[in-house]
Amino acid sequence: MHGARDSLFLLLKTVPRLGGAEIEALMGRFAGPDAFWSAPAFDGCRSGNAAALEQLRRLGDRSPQWQQVLAWRDGMNRQGIGLVFRDDATYPPLLREIHQPPPALFVRGVAAVLVRPHIAVVGSRNASRAGLSLAADFAAELAAMGFVICSGLALGIDGAAHRSALRAGGCTTAVMGTGLDRIYPAQHGPLALDIAASGALVTEFVPGTPPLRGHFPRRNRIIAGLCMGTLVVEAALHSGSLITARLAMECNREVFAIPGSIHNPRCRGTHALIRQGAKLVETAAHIVEELPGLLQYHLSDSQLRPGPAVAAGVDGRPNPAGSARTALEAVDYHPTTLDEVARRSGLPPAELAALMLELELAGWVESVAGAFQRCR
Repeated sequence: MHGARDSLFLLLKTVPRLGGAEIEALMGRFAGPDAFWSAPAFDGCRSGNAAALEQLRRLGDRSPQWQQVLAWRDGMNRQGIGLVFRDDATYPPLLREIHQPPPALFVRGVAAVLVRPHIAVVGSRNASRAGLSLAADFAAELAAMGFVICSGLALGIDGAAHRSALRAGGCTTAVMGTGLDRIYPAQHGPLALDIAASGALVTEFVPGTPPLRGHFPRRNRIIAGLCMGTLVVEAALHSGSLITARLAMECNREVFAIPGSIHNPRCRGTHALIRQGAKLVETAAHIVEELPGLLQYHLSDSQLRPGPAVAAGVDGRPNPAGSARTALEAVDYHPTTLDEVARRSGLPPAELAALMLELELAGWVESVAGAFQRCR
């Protein structure tokens, strides 16, 4: 399950204060741990990490860090946790666009779900009964439309959104501020298993990482980055949900807010967002109305819009052409994984993820258990 690239990434994650850009540079330089260990004396890292890297190189597989890597790999194998790198076909395409995206994500579940259009539903951990009901209603309706519901697995609004998406027969992605083997809060353990059965659990943190306060803004950054838009249901002032909304705005994504009573302290954050330009919404249709322009703006480079890649057919439905036709011809009439489509078509992962969404929206393929199959 874990190749040389996975092992090198895990090994580099043991080096303190080694940033994502530095990790990617080193992974571009070395094919795996063996190449790293056999390299000449290391002298190329900033931020004072050269000494730590040189010590790691000299000790090789005798280092305690390598023993940690072996332990991580064993645990990941047992729990079905994989790594998705930034150049993989299943890396979330919108997440690639943010400033310094994670070089890799730990994923448990159906990784192919990550390329489908996501909407975040976030809000208060201490939500009101009305807020929980609203989160559930919006999540169910959006999931039924085909959006993947994304949230942070927290108590309150997050949990209500995840559960409702599953009940509606849709998919949901939970982005975590811990290692995937450390479900937080613990009472959401069964929910996490349900999510992984058809959707995905995602984190940038190595196995065993505890729920430290400083990790959750980083989790919120991933939620904001991989989603087309963020819906805030209930949020007090200075809440984590407002951080997610601010990060979404910085990523040039839409932010939506449901208004509430001016006397409800749980709604002061959502009202502040509306004053700052978030879209006031009362139905899921209001959200969808705002998204076509965003889809065109963000994904036109990947040919998601009907245009050169899709021309009108004689029956009025779009016919694939160019790269879209190449992608379609790589899909069977039974479930075909995205990695298999990438191998057969030879298309770049970032372009392929967008093309598959285009073909799905046009009715040429359908998503089945994290794979794709032809419809016609």
